[in-house]
Amino acid sequence: MADKNPIVPKLEKLGREVSEQIKKGENPYVSIPVRALSNVKFNKEKKTLSLGSQESKRYFVNVAHARKFMQTMLVSSFCKELVEHDIHASIREAYYSLKRNIAGTHENTFEEQGESDPIIVDLEVMLDILREQLHLNADRSGVAAGKVIISDRGDTIDWSKLGSGGWSVPSNVEDIKIKKVDAKFVLVVEKNATFDRLNEDRFWEKHDCILVGTHGQAARGTKRLIHNLHQKTNLPVYVFTDADAYGYYIYSVIKSGSINLAHASEEFATPSAKFIGLTMADIENYGLEKYTIRATDQDLKRTREMLKYPWFAAKEWQEELKTMVERKIKAEQEALASRHLKFVSEEYLPTKIKKKDFLP
Repeated sequence: MADKNPIVPKLEKLGREVSEQIKKGENPYVSIPVRALSNVKFNKEKKTLSLGSQESKRYFVNVAHARKFMQTMLVSSFCKELVEHDIHASIREAYYSLKRNIAGTHENTFEEQGESDPIIVDLEVMLDILREQLHLNADRSGVAAGKVIISDRGDTIDWSKLGSGGWSVPSNVEDIKIKKVDAKFVLVVEKNATFDRLNEDRFWEKHDCILVGTHGQAARGTKRLIHNLHQKTNLPVYVFTDADAYGYYIYSVIKSGSINLAHASEEFATPSAKFIGLTMADIENYGLEKYTIRATDQDLKRTREMLKYPWFAAKEWQEELKTMVERKIKAEQEALASRHLKFVSEEYLPTKIKKKDFLP
């Protein structure tokens, strides 16, 4: 068994507090910060999202709360075992490990993973710790390449010598040690296809950068990796996505955090990140008018919502989002291939970086 992890006392404290409430004849409860947009604040100075002070109480003796209270205790106990024995489990494994029939009833502790996942996030918020510190992992999604050497549980890995696939970012990067970095900036790209193009063209080698692919919305491990790379090296971070509401939101989550993870923004966000494209102006500047896509009603609805978010309040972003609504179009990174296949690596990105043509 591993030495006692500093996370264990937090879990034990939660158990003691509930136990003491029971001994006093009180209705046991746990207090949970409210995870809703109404309780999310934008810190203009830090440029990150955070949770406000609103809390809710989850009682045991309450018809509406009893099931979730029981589930909260089960997940807490399970995490304590994981941490004490220094083993990790996926959130899917956690669900199956905790799913069982409640004796004397026709009820199960959990009916589906959609019940256990939110409880895990509740526990994160309650104890002010990361899910990864509780030894719970999600599906991996993300890839990296560049002149970087890391240590991962005793193995030394050189990101510049991993061929066409790059280094697969694990869901939990807490044990990753960044040993050596030879780069001038970090380039984060939304699409797998774009990462593959830039990796094949050895963009990271020719321009001395670290290339990170998110495969859509960045997974927790990938956001944490980007954050850690910046913290370790102080390198600038540039984010390259599609010119659409979804791509812009991917950028904002990397930069400022997300509404769902507002409680952990300081651990996942990279506030100094800059947006390198695509933009509405790029469509005209690079002759992509024939390669745009008509924005759907859902795209436009989402864009209008984003106009109201304080983290998109900068003049440049207000103009960008309003232009998208007015023109009712969007564009994908791959549209740049209409010029020629290596246009993105040989002309578009180098020009943008040289001119510092970024959005804040």
